[in-house]
Amino acid sequence: MSNDQHIASAFDRDLETIQAQIMKMGGLVEEAILNAAKSLETRDEELAEDVRNRDRAIDLLEEQINEEAARVIALRAPTAIDLRLILSVIKISGNLERIGDYAKNMAKRTTVLSGMPQISGSTAALRRMAREVERMLRDVLDSYIQRDADLAQDVMHRDHDVDQMYNALFREFITFMMEDPRNITPCMHLHFIAKNTERMGDHVTSIAEQVIYLVTGEMPEDPRPKSDKTSVNPEYSEPKE
Repeated sequence: MSNDQHIASAFDRDLETIQAQIMKMGGLVEEAILNAAKSLETRDEELAEDVRNRDRAIDLLEEQINEEAARVIALRAPTAIDLRLILSVIKISGNLERIGDYAKNMAKRTTVLSGMPQISGSTAALRRMAREVERMLRDVLDSYIQRDADLAQDVMHRDHDVDQMYNALFREFITFMMEDPRNITPCMHLHFIAKNTERMGDHVTSIAEQVIYLVTGEMPEDPRPKSDKTSVNPEYSEPKE
């Protein structure tokens, strides 16, 4: 084996390692989304606590991916195409970490809401919304591994459905708050959860854009129009802790 072949082989092994870490991180985030939504609907405080505790593992994986990516750039002197792949990995892991934070924030509010009046149908609707985001995430990770730009594009279009679900929930919460002032506090908490779930969908869309860029060398030409016109207030995106 020539020296160039040896370097290429080592680079391929490095990429396999990083991609395995991305998929592991994605699996943990998918689980966090589903369990956070389940804990909210069933008021399972123990499950919510588990989601919060497991977020640390997601954070550690992002740190490992970034460190490995930096090492590969420094040691392997990747070509322009390979560098694009490494940079996309860094951006994808950052989006996954942020989605994990939103799932953790959802789990945090489970404990608060467990002592408040139930808002009819809202937690079931939020769980459906979270399931759709989880399916989008699963598909976008498949598109990344398969280098399938069409599947990534499909995921981007499906985020419109998540926005529509959020808008419907927002209108419901306004109605509940107007009907009974006692609903104001639980509806505000539920709205934060709905908004954060909608933001998860935006981060999945960002991953889809990275996949398209990775495959085609270009970012999608037409930005996805946002259907959420209920708020432009950044306070609805909870800060990272």
